[in-house]
Amino acid sequence: MTAPEQYASVRYLVDDVDAAVDFYTNHFGFTVSMRSPAFADVRRGPLRLLLSGPASSGARATPADYATAGGNRIHLIVDDLQTEVGRLHSAGLQFRSDLVEGPGGRQILLADPAGNLVELFQPAEQPG
Repeated sequence: MTAPEQYASVRYLVDDVDAAVDFYTNHFGFTVSMRSPAFADVRRGPLRLLLSGPASSGARATPADYATAGGNRIHLIVDDLQTEVGRLHSAGLQFRSDLVEGPGGRQILLADPAGNLVELFQPAEQPG
């Protein structure tokens, strides 16, 4: 097992590696660690996001009945959700849910170009 201080990685299957890299770097501040036509490794803080195109080994190893985007999502914490929604809406991104508010905070979903979900979450202020 890897050491706990190493990156935690999430693999997203994507149709177009370049479009996915542009989405995550331009809109969410990820940086490119490694990029090829079939695969890219982008990072933001402790999150390592592996973007696997159709020709990557990660995509080929996935059983066909699990190869579609699902309800799982990466969860990005933001300081001001309303500002982020406005910024991303102005950039032409489409949201997949309405803004939802609950006891833990507020959240909204959008999808990358392949349909993988991204949750933007603003924690509720803690009484103090």
